[in-house]
Amino acid sequence: MSKTSAPRTEDSTAWSPAPVPDSSSLTVVAKASRSCTACPLYKHATQTVFGEGPKDATFMFLGEQPGDQEDIAGKPFVGTTGKILDRALVEAGIDRKEVYVTNTVKHFKWDPRGKRRIHKKPNSREIAACRPWLEAELRLVRPKLLVCLGATAAQSIFGPSFRVTRERGKILESELAPKVLATVHPSSLLRQPDEESRQSEYALFVADLRAALKASGKK
Repeated sequence: MSKTSAPRTEDSTAWSPAPVPDSSSLTVVAKASRSCTACPLYKHATQTVFGEGPKDATFMFLGEQPGDQEDIAGKPFVGTTGKILDRALVEAGIDRKEVYVTNTVKHFKWDPRGKRRIHKKPNSREIAACRPWLEAELRLVRPKLLVCLGATAAQSIFGPSFRVTRERGKILESELAPKVLATVHPSSLLRQPDEESRQSEYALFVADLRAALKASGKK
């Protein structure tokens, strides 16, 4: 059952090192993440939502954080946004079986709005607390190409000055991954003002994924 009590003000004493085990097993690391209390977000989330996909995945797709449906299911990208991503992957020619999906922050951060839980952007401290999990995923999966979905994901790799609007679709380098491509988060397509804008932005998103496929050497 999901937690529905309103998040409280963050307590600075609740922060602790992320308990990432020194292991070559992705399963062991994922299991350890379930008991993570590195930041206060765990108190108001249903569960940790770790990454999912093959250990030898060609692509790693990195989002911001799990949403309401992901928090309940315990799996990343299973809600409406995940369906958009799955459809775009098919149109771009990327085999979903070669994709590992994860998020920069592994717990759902939210504000109450009536009976609904509304997504709230994670702050820099929460992102930093969760970073050891992401570093472990990148170390163990070793994807040929990391795709950052949205500003939070991209800035967690390249720093706060990075702008997706300027760099989207380009193949970049990082200490964490040999090839990185930044694009918009699929959820942004849902916020477009009209159907024409949604279709246009979706086409650009698919074009970015095709660029990722080409850069991976799989095409």
